[in-house]
Amino acid sequence: MMPSMKGPRTVAALTIFAALAACNSPMPAGQTGVQAQNAREPAGADAHGAQAAIKELALPPLKPLTPNPEYAKFPRYVGTLGDKQIEMKLGAKTDEPSGVHGEYRFAGSPNVILVAGDRDGDTLEIEESNDGTHITGNWVGKFAADGSVSGERMNPDDSNPQPFDLRPAAAGKTLPATGTAKAPPAPSLEPAPPAPPKNAVGGTSNVIIGE
Repeated sequence: MMPSMKGPRTVAALTIFAALAACNSPMPAGQTGVQAQNAREPAGADAHGAQAAIKELALPPLKPLTPNPEYAKFPRYVGTLGDKQIEMKLGAKTDEPSGVHGEYRFAGSPNVILVAGDRDGDTLEIEESNDGTHITGNWVGKFAADGSVSGERMNPDDSNPQPFDLRPAAAGKTLPATGTAKAPPAPSLEPAPPAPPKNAVGGTSNVIIGE
């Protein structure tokens, strides 16, 4: 699953950010480190407020993600998310038997959104992240016998479900344009049956009209 901002590593990261923020703060002249710290933090300061400020400093800015060259070899799918065309590259993880990961993008966008999760039989459950850190959506779908997969993409709180429908794409095939009309059926390769004689009646040619 996507990494989340929780756990011991986050506490350590927040401590480092707090230390760096303290080191970068100017110290008033004539004050020791302890005196400066006491001046910055009045007695009885809200501990929760301080933790919230540290977390805010620790949050990285959102940066658009670009395609990962390692995912270029993954199976490629094209289709729709809601009413928008998307392309997804999804492959198996090497360290998890049922794990999958990859990325997807909207048609015409140079940026990608990361996905990671599990495939259990024909069931696909993945999470997405638009910055590599925060979970921005959940996908739940089913694979069909032809390799296509469809289901719903939801916000992290399972709100605003949107249908998605993806199918395997041939190598070199580009995303189809939205609203592309279906091609007419191919003409039959079977020869046309011969036309009946002009004097044939009900398929019988030996009946003479008028007798």
